[in-house]
Amino acid sequence: MKVLPFKIPKPENVTLYVQHYKGENFYEKLHQHKEIQISLIAEGEGTYIIGDCVGEFKKNDVFVIGEDLPHIFKRDASIEAETEMVSLFFSKNSYGEGFFNLPEFEHTQDFFNEVGLGLIIQSNKKSLYTLLSKIKNVSKYDQFTSFLEIMRLISDAEKQSLSSLINLKKYAGNEGKRMSDIFQYTMNNYHNDISLAQVSDIANMTPNAFCRYFKQRTNKTFVNFLIDIRIGNACKLLTKNNDLNITEISYKSGFNNLANFNRKFKSIKGITPSDYRKKH
Repeated sequence: MKVLPFKIPKPENVTLYVQHYKGENFYEKLHQHKEIQISLIAEGEGTYIIGDCVGEFKKNDVFVIGEDLPHIFKRDASIEAETEMVSLFFSKNSYGEGFFNLPEFEHTQDFFNEVGLGLIIQSNKKSLYTLLSKIKNVSKYDQFTSFLEIMRLISDAEKQSLSSLINLKKYAGNEGKRMSDIFQYTMNNYHNDISLAQVSDIANMTPNAFCRYFKQRTNKTFVNFLIDIRIGNACKLLTKNNDLNITEISYKSGFNNLANFNRKFKSIKGITPSDYRKKH
């Protein structure tokens, strides 16, 4: 099974490919593709990995993923609602080479400069939701005009860059499968004890070789990657489940020591778990 790269199954002669997915899970394999991707989370919650960034997604989130940027969206199985995502796939040259260099698109230049590391949109979300949720049901011409408005709204919006990777790597073949297996195992088992010996076995490497391999490809150690996933789950529990106290949340997120959980949480989020719960 060669997971990466992933080929978007769009028909021939399609400039803008609109994909509507609804079901129990998104495509849950680490993958990358040549197209830029704009995605609206219409329903569902879970964890995303984009480049070397780990975070939580929820309904109404809008993401922009640059070309060949490895990513994965994994649904939270504890949420009963189906997941739903509307995505647009395109390239800078979809409408002809130089189209977005026309003077009328001067405002989009920052978009193409910023998209490489992935973006999460923080404003104009209501207008984006309206356009993206309807775009699958309109004519090709209306999809084109809606796409231009979506590009304008994203270009003008407040947004946050996601990945910190400077030299993005194209995974291929067996290496793509190896990274996907590592990510999948971690996301499925973060609440349990995970040793370097266990995860290096999945990568078919010695622990020392695995540590070097993972750091070179993700810009962070495996231990820090695992902590990011655990803290992300803790944030979700702190905001969603008031029946659980801080100690219970720390254990459900994979921490065996409350003091260590509090220390790691504050280091990453800047506030204590208790203050995070009050704030959100």
